[in-house]
Amino acid sequence: MDDLRVPPGPGAPRGLVVPAAELVEQFSHASGPGGQGVNTADSRVQLSLDLATTTALGQSQRALALERLAPRLSGTVLTVTAAEHRSQRRNRVAARERLAGLLREALAPPVPRRPTRRTRGSQRRRLEAKRQRSETKQHRRRPRPD
Repeated sequence: MDDLRVPPGPGAPRGLVVPAAELVEQFSHASGPGGQGVNTADSRVQLSLDLATTTALGQSQRALALERLAPRLSGTVLTVTAAEHRSQRRNRVAARERLAGLLREALAPPVPRRPTRRTRGSQRRRLEAKRQRSETKQHRRRPRPD
């Protein structure tokens, strides 16, 4: 297994190289159709990387990745699974691409929201709805004794 290369992008201007020794691959039977080799081929691939101990990330990158990927982590280990192909080799490639994509997304700075103005129509509809609601409540009051 080769090192995992993450192409350059925002948050990692020189890219990343995750040493192969830090990646853990596990193989198991994939569900679904498989033809003759369905019971013999372990084609599903689980690729894991411990973000807390990897040498590929700097200290600030590590903190950012741990924060942004927190819902996907088991402790500090990021695991991706690929089982969409029938061959183990293609699933290995897919898992590596998926892991590289997740790391690249996690390290990219957030895109700032560009504030926009409300449209004239939306303002008019909002005020009209408020008037309607006010009228509805006015009709619920007790009538005046005059």
